[in-house]
Amino acid sequence: MSTVHTDIVTPAGKVYEGDVHMVCVRSKSGELGILPHHMPIVAPLEIALVRLKHEDEKIVDYVAVHGGFIQVGRENITILSEAAELKSMIDVERAKQAKADAENQLSTLHETSEGYAEAMLKLKRSELRLSTASIDDTIPEA
Repeated sequence: MSTVHTDIVTPAGKVYEGDVHMVCVRSKSGELGILPHHMPIVAPLEIALVRLKHEDEKIVDYVAVHGGFIQVGRENITILSEAAELKSMIDVERAKQAKADAENQLSTLHETSEGYAEAMLKLKRSELRLSTASIDDTIPEA
């Protein structure tokens, strides 16, 4: 199997760097599974989980990516996002509190209210963090 160098970058710095066999993302137009030597593309991303599959199919890195863009080149893949967190770096208690805050805020707003869209984004980001953190990625023993 071959690999492709992949970076996930935010304004705060590089969140992920490594060689992987496959990158799975959710773009605005649907799911993408990108293998080495994929044709070059640029696509906007949803707030969603990114799966980085290694040559050993049992090893997968999970990253909560808060939108942005994916740029696929012949030799590398770059994901640019306002925020992204490796599964291991997610503060679950902080995400639970953010979710509760967003739900509380939304309970007082109507879809047409100022601040509704921002509260929905906060809720979506916190739910992504929680779902990413809850992934069981332990490798079963043979």
